[in-house]
Amino acid sequence: MRIALLAHLRHPIAPPFAGGLEAYCWHLAEGLTARGHEVVLFASGDSDPRFTLDAVSPVHHEKSFPGLEHRGDAGLRAHVDAAYSAALDRIAAGGFDVLHNNSLSRLPLERRRTRAVPTVTSLHAPPYDALRWFVHDSPGPTHRITATSAAHLAAWWPDGAPPEADVLHNGIDPDAWPFAGTGDGSAVWSGRLTAVKGAHLAIAAARRAGLPLTLFGPVEEPDYWEDRIVPFLGGGIRYGGHLPGPALAAELARASVFLLTPCWDEPFGLSAIEAMACGLPVAGFARGAAEEVVGEAGRLVPPEDEGALAAAIPAALAIPRTIPRERVRRLFTRARWLDGCEALYAEVRAAALHPSPIARASA
Repeated sequence: MRIALLAHLRHPIAPPFAGGLEAYCWHLAEGLTARGHEVVLFASGDSDPRFTLDAVSPVHHEKSFPGLEHRGDAGLRAHVDAAYSAALDRIAAGGFDVLHNNSLSRLPLERRRTRAVPTVTSLHAPPYDALRWFVHDSPGPTHRITATSAAHLAAWWPDGAPPEADVLHNGIDPDAWPFAGTGDGSAVWSGRLTAVKGAHLAIAAARRAGLPLTLFGPVEEPDYWEDRIVPFLGGGIRYGGHLPGPALAAELARASVFLLTPCWDEPFGLSAIEAMACGLPVAGFARGAAEEVVGEAGRLVPPEDEGALAAAIPAALAIPRTIPRERVRRLFTRARWLDGCEALYAEVRAAALHPSPIARASA
């Protein structure tokens, strides 16, 4: 198939990844290309040049509009809308069999767009007002929607999702996250260093439990980093930097337990399955998709309760390391995820090629 992949523009689609959405888009492009599809990545122009890249904007907007995401800035909104509108016009004229939309923009959801190019939209955030109505209005024969977990799907459609929306779990290549049979007794945390990810609570729990802890990931909120993290570094708590995948995998595999501390309704939790693939059991907060992702591979406690999290760490440490590894291999592999993507592409493409009488009448 000839596939257009439309990415979010906040960060480049390139390693080391700024977050799970960037990792998702990169691995989707890489995986589909490896399966023989003709893939064009529509992303910021400073994304990975190894892909066939169509620059939606010259650079990612944290560079051109630093710190303005989620601030309602009119200039950023106009910039992003204009960039996506032009990109969607190019996609409509580009002879693509399908568009996989990961943009978090309302524009690819317009029915005139999804009728022109069969579309799969993957949701990557909890529901929010600027997008909710457009998502709910958009399902149709040539537009399928995926959520990353059952909890995520239920958040978008509390009264039940339409038949065009379903769960497609994220996946990783277990071989890229090598298993280690033993750890060094330490805890590890990885993710974006921002308040909603809760690294400060991981620090507090590790101190209570008497475990050394290493944090990995990009500093997304400088004020949070300076106020809630830096004063507590030292004495067994350290920052290991923002590492590319192979280096991060090696660091994760050395540890004995992964701390998962979402302070928001995390749609999935990619960092958890990366650690689980290396053999780390999880101690964390039961919020968002955490229970669905972690299952028997960890111990979860009420959100934002650092004392309960500290108490859960010994129970998590007692879980054999083969259990988290096998859970990933059973449920969250990249092959399984890509199979699901390809099946959805085939469905929307078939609907476009052979519309039902009802669909033709409503067009």
